Amino acid sequence: MTAEVLKYSMAEIEALEVAPGTTHENLEGWVPGLAGEEELRNALEKAFDYRGDVTLTLKSNEKIEAYIFNRITGNSLADSFIQIFPADGSAKRRISYEEIARLEFTGKDRAAGKHWEDWVKNYNEKKAAGESLALHPDEI
Repeated sequence: MTAEVLKYSMAEIEALEVAPGTTHENLEGWVPGLAGEEELRNALEKAFDYRGDVTLTLKSNEKIEAYIFNRITGNSLADSFIQIFPADGSAKRRISYEEIARLEFTGKDRAAGKHWEDWVKNYNEKKAAGESLALHPDEI
């Protein structure tokens, strides 16, 4: 280690390594107005980042509860698409933005209340207490 690094305490180094996070927007239950192309595109971007299911109502009146796992944005609504995993377990689908009449954030947001800093603090407390730790994903 160089002398430059040694002049900082470990706490100071760790504080420098933490990048600022983004504010998590609570979208559960939100039904955005889709008055125009810009509103639809913005709502679908938020739906793509949402870690829960949404309910789509298509212009054909078909209603689909699904998780949006990908989106392809084109120059127009007709050549922009979302890809979804329907909640009913049917095959993944590709839906044009142009087909969407309504969007509802109906599923539980799996990312709500999950803050990296809280997790790290809890992990470090357990580690300091001598607990045997293993990393496993949360149950869904």
